[in-house]
Amino acid sequence: MTVEPQDILSRDNPLVKELRALAQDNTAYRRRGRVWLDGDHLCRALLARGQRPAIAVFSASGWLRADAELLRSAPRVVRLPDAIMASVSGLESPPAMGFVIDLPDAPDLQPDAPTVVLDRLQDAGNVGSILRSAAAFGFTQVAALKGTAALWSPKVLRAGMGAHFGLRLVEGLAFEDLATLRVPLLVTSSHQGEWLHRAALPWPCAWVMGHEGQGVSETLMQRAQAFVRIAQPGGEESLNVGAAAAICLHASAAARL
Repeated sequence: MTVEPQDILSRDNPLVKELRALAQDNTAYRRRGRVWLDGDHLCRALLARGQRPAIAVFSASGWLRADAELLRSAPRVVRLPDAIMASVSGLESPPAMGFVIDLPDAPDLQPDAPTVVLDRLQDAGNVGSILRSAAAFGFTQVAALKGTAALWSPKVLRAGMGAHFGLRLVEGLAFEDLATLRVPLLVTSSHQGEWLHRAALPWPCAWVMGHEGQGVSETLMQRAQAFVRIAQPGGEESLNVGAAAAICLHASAAARL
């Protein structure tokens, strides 16, 4: 049954202000306990995982084009004039719709879960890309240390393309919190360890991906159970961390086949 939409016509409406904050402020979700999903793709990715939003928001023109699945997706439906919807979104080309979801409760680390550890990664695009790779290659948990880009920020959500909804996301961790993990920590290195394509990779495991400029912290280097090197016959000094993560996580997935 389609819910009758609530029309909001003022830019100063409290909900519109909240939507604008969630869509444009990287850490607003932590204060408000809610997350904004910008656009059709993210919204459908949520529904595909069997999850439901608290609020579905449509532009006036988007409402006319939306299909039944989207129109019936939430217990509360809001319709905004196109100009106000454009002011909410942080995108250059504003979407026709978005969802508001409740921020998931902060989970504890699962000790034996296949994990990706993010060690102070700064770039939201890298973080979102790594989340996509983690979900694609069978890693179920992402552990983000303090200093890593906010996992539920708008840019990370867009780069993640829906991967968030299939992962256990734990952020704001200190180094000592990783002591909970019982899986071996694997670290890439340019100068030590076995070549990745020859290595016997354990499963489950935790791949550590380090800061874009500084790499993996010395603390985690000392805790690593194994180091691996990625072959780079082209001679580049290093790989982008998102690319390195995709290669390593795929290698783990392939080793299980």
